[in-house]
Amino acid sequence: MQCDWCQETNAIETTSTVYWELPDGSKAIEITETPSIKCPSCNMVYQMERTVEAIEDQLLLIDTKQLGKTISYDALMKIPRLLKRNYFRF
Repeated sequence: MQCDWCQETNAIETTSTVYWELPDGSKAIEITETPSIKCPSCNMVYQMERTVEAIEDQLLLIDTKQLGKTISYDALMKIPRLLKRNYFRF
């Protein structure tokens, strides 16, 4: 897999912990086991754009008041949405 940062071809898929601010700005949460890319050449760990969009959409479409300080990526994605999708993403 090619690294988006240094363009080397030895990047690997992994999981990592990320920190995300809620859409209303009320707090930040820790999201564990988030799908990520790690590059041993430049030591960058990042998330694919589709993962970023999935997290942002989910946080926008759920009742974030029920979230604690930490949640796993899979548990976050399983929380029922108030709307079916983000109608502001064109």
